[in-house]
Amino acid sequence: MNQTLTRRVVAEFLGTSFLLAVVVGSGIMAERLAGGNIALALMANTIAIAAALLALILTFGTISGAHFNPIVSLAALIETRIDWKVFAIYCCAQIAGAIAGVVLANKMFGLPAITLSQHTRGGPELLLSEFVASFGLVMVIAGSARLRYNAVAFAVAAYIGAACWFTPSTSFANPAVTIARSLSDTFVGIAPGNVAGFIVAQIVGGVAATVLFKWLIPKPQDRETN
Repeated sequence: MNQTLTRRVVAEFLGTSFLLAVVVGSGIMAERLAGGNIALALMANTIAIAAALLALILTFGTISGAHFNPIVSLAALIETRIDWKVFAIYCCAQIAGAIAGVVLANKMFGLPAITLSQHTRGGPELLLSEFVASFGLVMVIAGSARLRYNAVAFAVAAYIGAACWFTPSTSFANPAVTIARSLSDTFVGIAPGNVAGFIVAQIVGGVAATVLFKWLIPKPQDRETN
């Protein structure tokens, strides 16, 4: 890899690592302090995630695009903003970073580095939830990136904060996050048996939003050919 691509990959690894450390770490902290009040725990977890997303996208956006998510990278591939090689490398970095972030969070709170989650998240309603959450995330990114690029970080943070509450799955919307959260038997975990269904729903939602927005808000070169 050349130095530029290396920097981009390191940014994706670091950003996804810190995102998962926040997701899992704040979930553990919230569960411990909320005294059994699940709504309060989710609120605390949501605020931490939205704040971290805003900070991390602002930090790494100009380096790698701050994808931190294979479906965001897939959208970039479909729109030819990255090629297959970069897509594959990004996905590997995101998954590795997500796992590293979960291990870090588990260890910071005195838990085993990896414990398979027992938190079942199954059923067609949760798969629909993940489709909606992922469609909405890519929709927000596509729309804000085309019309007001400087607002992407704020739009994504606001959307994910809302989606944690309006979707019953609490908006994973990210295959790397889903895989990694299966390795922490905590408030934010997901049982390994539910991971594949979530990932399929996320990919379908992300691709659907990408295709729709290629038509809804064409890029300048697309407008010239239509």
